[in-house]
Amino acid sequence: MYRARLLSALLLLLVSNGPWAATAVRDYPARQVSTHVWVIEGPLGYPSVENQGFMNNPAFVVTDKRVVVIDPGSSTQAGRMLIKQIRKVTDKPVSHVLDTHVHGDHWLGNQAVRDAYPNAVFIAHPEMIRRANDFAADRWLKIMEESTNGFTAGTIALVPDTGIEDGGNLRVDDIQFRVHAPGLAHSGTDIMIEVVEDRLMFLGDNVTYKRFPRLTDATFKGSINACDVALKSKARLYVPGHGPVGGKEVVEAYRDYLKKVYELSVRYYEEDMEDFEMKPRIVEALAPYSQWVNFEDEVGKHIGLAILEYEAEM
Repeated sequence: MYRARLLSALLLLLVSNGPWAATAVRDYPARQVSTHVWVIEGPLGYPSVENQGFMNNPAFVVTDKRVVVIDPGSSTQAGRMLIKQIRKVTDKPVSHVLDTHVHGDHWLGNQAVRDAYPNAVFIAHPEMIRRANDFAADRWLKIMEESTNGFTAGTIALVPDTGIEDGGNLRVDDIQFRVHAPGLAHSGTDIMIEVVEDRLMFLGDNVTYKRFPRLTDATFKGSINACDVALKSKARLYVPGHGPVGGKEVVEAYRDYLKKVYELSVRYYEEDMEDFEMKPRIVEALAPYSQWVNFEDEVGKHIGLAILEYEAEM
């Protein structure tokens, strides 16, 4: 035990003062939100020079003997920061990493975990693995590097190699992870991860809170269904892909936004209105969401996507 604690202390010293110090995202504290779960609530907004490309909610679950990471962040640099926070909490090793979907702001931190814990197992939906290997990894590496003016340079896209699908279960020591994978939601590659003992669910970007995502890979109906799946679970605490952790209000707020955008877009479309004509009316109906981050940037795009989805069903 003494040797393990000494090794952990040395590793933390190296992380804080060694080569990583200049090549890690600035520190964001990990907050304990339940008995076994810690979450780093990242800044809101798009990846940028200011936020160093870090803007998701990496998290970790501490079991009896090990640590399970959920969405280690957008770059090797973000992953290194996450590891620093884990080592402040525990000297237990990371044994598993679960990536919620293919968008790289959530999983490009994988390589940092592999560097620190070579035996860790990386898990995601099979479709996420396929798309990442086909094209998404390179695309997201480019997005992150360009958005941060090169801060994330050197990130290696370590794609998960172990698939898990809807209804899958992973037991790590005393903790059961139950996977929900409603199809055609945020990206078509999504998993939501229920920590059964803590009655907590990681939502990925199937739900965001106080911040709007791009929905170019999403469907409205599939995303609404994912929200309903989450609300029907036994979870009482929810971790969105972006935004603060909370109770059912987190899921309900995002679901209600999606429903309102879709229903109003369809109504005005059937009244032969053009996008630009219906937008002011829909924006007025969405007043409670006007202060969410990215509202002005995304709401018009969301209206257009809702119409395209409706037209595809006609």
